[in-house]
Amino acid sequence: MAQSLAAQRLPAHASHRPIGSRIGMSLLYILLAIIAVIQVFPLIWLLFFSLKDNQEVFNLSPFALPTDPKWENYAKVWTEGNISQYFFNSVWYTVAAVVLTVLLASLVTFALTRMNWKLKKPVLGLFMVGIMIPIHSTLIPLFQMFMKINLTDHPLSIILTYTAFNLPLTIMILLGFYQTLPREVEEAAVMDGCSVNRIFFQIILPMTSSVIATTVIINMIYNWNEFVFVNTFISSDGLKTLTVGIQNFIGQYTTDWGAIGATLMISILPILIVFFILSNRIMEGMTAGSVKG
Repeated sequence: MAQSLAAQRLPAHASHRPIGSRIGMSLLYILLAIIAVIQVFPLIWLLFFSLKDNQEVFNLSPFALPTDPKWENYAKVWTEGNISQYFFNSVWYTVAAVVLTVLLASLVTFALTRMNWKLKKPVLGLFMVGIMIPIHSTLIPLFQMFMKINLTDHPLSIILTYTAFNLPLTIMILLGFYQTLPREVEEAAVMDGCSVNRIFFQIILPMTSSVIATTVIINMIYNWNEFVFVNTFISSDGLKTLTVGIQNFIGQYTTDWGAIGATLMISILPILIVFFILSNRIMEGMTAGSVKG
């Protein structure tokens, strides 16, 4: 009798659990949808803003749709505003600095985690101190140094500066991942006569592709959006980047807000594309170094 009563009660309790879990999941999805809308809304607003002229920007509500979309704003900034040259400069400054930063950081991290030498800890501490140095406090010393070696108004001044400031953070991200890599693979490679260079380029780098993707997107976002160094070290219009080139549409008496919005929209697209391409790798890299074993 007791067993039959228990059998009757179990389905009653079991039937309530799926309903509660479904309600909880529904509330979670609703919350995530609201957060997604909040995150995407600035991009949609910027798209509408880029399709307006100055009259619509000031006379209409900020949230109003453009009455007559001005797609010519994009053609205007690309041809008349020299944005194509600024875009090219931003791409190659960013790519060069990211490649140099990730390669140097990987070499340094490999030396710190896989080699035994006396100054290993002081060198690591020196790189970590670099994270605490304010960027703006280095503008005058860097400008004076580049003046002495004739690198002002030169792309190398930007690429070297980006690399130097991104190295400490990149090394810190790589350290946690490198410490989880199994040493047995490297020991087997050494037994087969593999040199240190081959171990690094053919074994370690492929194994760290997920965390490298994380560091690539972090470095790319910083380099792509950077303004202060380019504005300080670069004076030639042909060497400026998108972030500095936007100032061309700000005049003494008038400002072309639609063109500024179009330029900002163009500058955002590459970051979004790269992030979507590397999103899976980024999540792997962010979680890979958190658990050892």
